[in-house]
Amino acid sequence: MYRFLLTPRWWGINVFVLLAIPFCIFMGSWQLSRFEGRVQEEHAANRQAASDSSEAARPLDSMLPVDKATSGRRVTAHGQYGTQLLVPGRQLDDKDGFYVLTLLRTGTGKALPVVRGWLPGRADASKAPAPPRGEVTVTGALQASETPGDNGVSAQGGLPAGQTAAISSASLVNLVPYRLYDAWVTLDKADSGMKAVPAAAPDGTGLDLKAFQNLGYTGEWFVFAGFTVFMWFRLLRREVEAARDAELGLAPAEDAAPVTVSSGG
Repeated sequence: MYRFLLTPRWWGINVFVLLAIPFCIFMGSWQLSRFEGRVQEEHAANRQAASDSSEAARPLDSMLPVDKATSGRRVTAHGQYGTQLLVPGRQLDDKDGFYVLTLLRTGTGKALPVVRGWLPGRADASKAPAPPRGEVTVTGALQASETPGDNGVSAQGGLPAGQTAAISSASLVNLVPYRLYDAWVTLDKADSGMKAVPAAAPDGTGLDLKAFQNLGYTGEWFVFAGFTVFMWFRLLRREVEAARDAELGLAPAEDAAPVTVSSGG
C-alpha cells in the first residue's frame, strides 16, 4: 500500500520536507535568539543607566566616539556657552514642550551641543533662560547624534530661525558658526527652573518595534514548519486512501473505453 512512497514524485516531496523542516526551525531559532538578545540589551541598558547616574563623570574626549558602551555615560566638559537653539516637539512626562539647546565652546576648538533642560508649551525663545556667562563646567549624560525620522525624532524642515528638529552635527552645522562634536550631552540638573531631560537608550537596543518583529518572525517560521508536516501527512493520507480504493475496486475506471450505440438497419 505504501509502495507509492518510492515513486519519483514522492521522493521529491520527501526530500523537500526533510530540508524545509530543519530550515524553518533554524530560522525560527535564529529570530528567537535575536529577540532574546534585545531583551538582554534592555536589561543591560537599565543596569547601566542605574550605575551611570552614580558613577564619576569622565572627560568628554575619553568617551568618544559614542557607541552602545558609552551612550548614557556621565561626562564632563569645560568651556563657554555660545549660540542657543530650541528643539520643538519634544515630550516629557507625557506633556508637549521643547528642549533648550546651547552650544558649549570648548578649548579643543569644537562646540558641544548641551541640552540644558525642557520647558512645556510651544517653542518660544522668550521663555528659554539665558545660559550662564563665563567659563562653566557641565556634567551630564553622553548621547549620540540623533537621526531625523528615527525614534520619534522629527524630520520636519522649514523651522523658524533659532530652532532645529534634530540634535546632530549634520543638522547643526549650517545653524552655528562652530566646528561640532558628533555627540551631545543632557545635563544631570537642568538650569534655571527647567526640567532635566533623561538620557535615551542607544539606537538598536531595547524592546522596540524591531525586537517584536523578530518575535513575530519566530512564530511565523515555526508555523511554517508545522504546516509542512501537516501537509505531508495530508498528502500521505490521500494517497493511502486512493490506494485502498483501488484495491477494493472503488476507484473510477479512468481508462474505460466509451460505449458506442449503433442504430439498426
